[in-house]
Amino acid sequence: MADVQEFKCPQCGGKLEFDAATQQMLCPFCGGSFDPEAIPNPQQPDSPQWQSAQQDWSDDEAGTLKTYLCDSCGGEILTEATTAATACPYCGNPVVMTDRVSGTLRPDYVIPFKVTEEEAKKALRKFARKHRFAPNRFRRENVLREIRGVYVPFWLFDSSVYASVQFEGKKIRTWTEGNYDCREISYYDVIRAGDMRFENIPVDGSKKMPDDLMNSIEPFSFAEAVDFKTSYLSGFLADKYDVDMQDCMKRAAERTRTSAQGALTGTVTGYSSVSVRHSEMQLRPERSKYALYPVWLLNTQFRGQTYRFAMNGQSGKFIGNLPISRAKLAVLFGSVAVALTGVLWAIGFGIGLY
Repeated sequence: MADVQEFKCPQCGGKLEFDAATQQMLCPFCGGSFDPEAIPNPQQPDSPQWQSAQQDWSDDEAGTLKTYLCDSCGGEILTEATTAATACPYCGNPVVMTDRVSGTLRPDYVIPFKVTEEEAKKALRKFARKHRFAPNRFRRENVLREIRGVYVPFWLFDSSVYASVQFEGKKIRTWTEGNYDCREISYYDVIRAGDMRFENIPVDGSKKMPDDLMNSIEPFSFAEAVDFKTSYLSGFLADKYDVDMQDCMKRAAERTRTSAQGALTGTVTGYSSVSVRHSEMQLRPERSKYALYPVWLLNTQFRGQTYRFAMNGQSGKFIGNLPISRAKLAVLFGSVAVALTGVLWAIGFGIGLY
């Protein structure tokens, strides 16, 4: 059987798919729509796509690095040879050293840790104290010691985009005439369009790190990024990416389109409400980079359940879910029930009077 040829999007280089309903070639990455007859032959390497400048590890760098493999979750963690790693930062299970760094690209940039381990521990304790329904046992020091600094792999994308968005603006005016309350609703067509350029749109390259968790501790300031050197790994762990750049392109395109639409939406003011009626995006990919971003991770087992917390190692932004004390929750519900009963009794008594 003949090999299936892949047709590339003229705008972003993504794989085009034929849509039977429209009889057009559609790009799921940038949203482009094209006449099948106008698409270049797949053998012609002239379709634009993100330009990659990534490099492999040098022999000297590879000789100073070790890889740890977790038998439980499959995580591969890079460290300097002098770093002692005894547990996986993702699941907490012991890891074994494999002594290999092949099969992965060398990062272009790294944002060094700014938040120290002690500062991270204090922030975790503060976070737990703020939530009065967390069990007292969870607040104790021995739980908060389970914290590890990990450099998480990120793919960064530069691109330009032409965005055109049609909005529906609504203005509501209310007034009173005699015994009547009046309301007037006016509708407006609003159009915004323009060229924009985005740099360093981040997409994390780790399957083990939930995307919503990484999105929640953003942003990272790329202005503080430096050229990568293995010395930055000293005392920390570095996750090996297991999602390559090509697989991250779709998320990068989605984030670029969302950012472009948000920028245009921010210019529409003076209305009671604004909704999007139609949008058109033409994405022009430019360059991709590979970087390591600093994250403090905490994994803890409590009553048979794993709780994961993450902190931006640059800004200190913190996110996570705490366990809830059933006893404290019962006290809350008991108080609410008593208050609710009192309200119902008062309502019933009031109705009885009438």
